[in-house]
Amino acid sequence: MDKLIGRQEERKILNRYLQSGKAEFVAIYGRRRVGKTFLIKQHFANKFDFYMSGTIDSPKTVQLNNFREGLANAGLTDPKTPQNWQEAFFSLRQLLEPKINRNKRCIVFIDEIPCLDTPKSGFVAALDHFWNTWAADQNNMMLIVCGSSTSWIVNNIIDNHGGLHNRITHEMYLRQFNLGEVEEYLTEYGFDYDRYSICQLYMAIGGVPYYLSLLDNAKSVAQNIDSLFFGQKAQLKNEYERLFKSLFRNSEPYMQVIDALTSAPGGLYRDQIAAKSKIPTGARLTLILNDLENCDFIRHYRTRGKKIRANQHIYQVSDMFTMFYAKFCRRETTDENYWSNIFKTQTAITWQGLSFERVCFWHINQIKRALGIDKIHTEHYAWRSTTTEPKSQIDLAIERGDRMINICEIKFCDIPYVITKDEDMKLRIRLANFKSETGTNYGLLTTFIAPYGITSGKYSSQVKDVVTLEDLFA
Repeated sequence: MDKLIGRQEERKILNRYLQSGKAEFVAIYGRRRVGKTFLIKQHFANKFDFYMSGTIDSPKTVQLNNFREGLANAGLTDPKTPQNWQEAFFSLRQLLEPKINRNKRCIVFIDEIPCLDTPKSGFVAALDHFWNTWAADQNNMMLIVCGSSTSWIVNNIIDNHGGLHNRITHEMYLRQFNLGEVEEYLTEYGFDYDRYSICQLYMAIGGVPYYLSLLDNAKSVAQNIDSLFFGQKAQLKNEYERLFKSLFRNSEPYMQVIDALTSAPGGLYRDQIAAKSKIPTGARLTLILNDLENCDFIRHYRTRGKKIRANQHIYQVSDMFTMFYAKFCRRETTDENYWSNIFKTQTAITWQGLSFERVCFWHINQIKRALGIDKIHTEHYAWRSTTTEPKSQIDLAIERGDRMINICEIKFCDIPYVITKDEDMKLRIRLANFKSETGTNYGLLTTFIAPYGITSGKYSSQVKDVVTLEDLFA
């Protein structure tokens, strides 16, 4: 049996729900391949009083037959295939009633629940009836639902405005592994990569456990990326389309928005996204942006400045796999060693610099701990000048409740970064532009984030704090 890596906090939370002494309805969601099912099955050692899983793109008849099989496997004698979801949940109640008064939890796990809600199936209404008329009154009941279609879980279960409104007792969003957890995973499975190499790998596939499981510990990072994306039978070659189709029933407009955002690494305002994607700025675009953000494909932030658009956010792609795919995997190539041949070119080096910025945003908590400000209220954002000349931008600003702002320069290089005279002048101009445009009277602290820190020298004196890879892996 595979070892469960990381997820210590999630397991503590699940144990707390398990021991609460009251009925629990827990919704667990997160992007495809992130390990939701694996977590639940491992944590509960596959000991469920009822378990079934929906099947992607299957009709109602198939889903109901899957439910019947779940009933039979759980011990219901000769169950018939339900004709509808009301019958299915009535049969589930029949199965559970003899078990519910035992002196232990009655655990029901329904996996890939969005798949069960086929058009006009009545599934949500039947689930509502099952929970509200019986299950919610059983103190030993623990119903766990899980799914990759984050938007469906949020809209139909967590934020349901019908009978399930406020019925979820807990929700758990399962994110990708961070760098430290990726390192733990790779070590467990015999990889001998240093942290710089792990970071390069993270830039291509992120912290998605399934993608990590496809790696070969006899190959280098570059060789593994070639195998996954560019080899003759590359397992992630078609993953991008599959990923979006599995998450969103009409995936095309979602991919149009992603295409618009990947064309502008610095991010776009909402009206700019509408113009590039050809999707009018209205309720539909709001839904798409919210869904993409709920799935961790994009992030939004409000920057600072006297003339920043009111109530406007900048949207930016945050998913590492999506960024890599958009940049390198859409071109036609028969070179099965494509990445090994280009990863030291200027194109790849520039991309790594941009990707490392995203890595840092994924690890903002580790950065704050390294700076000793994890107990202070902060807001973080990127910034770019709009009025001052020459135009400048700041990779990451961390605005603190103690009236200080860490102005972070993010550099990805395989040696300690050397600040030259020209770089020193650019830093000073950026800080002056930031202060002028934002009108802030907060103190500014120049901070460098670089894998191996910076070289002490004539132009390093204005740097107040340095964050390294060691800090990001903490």
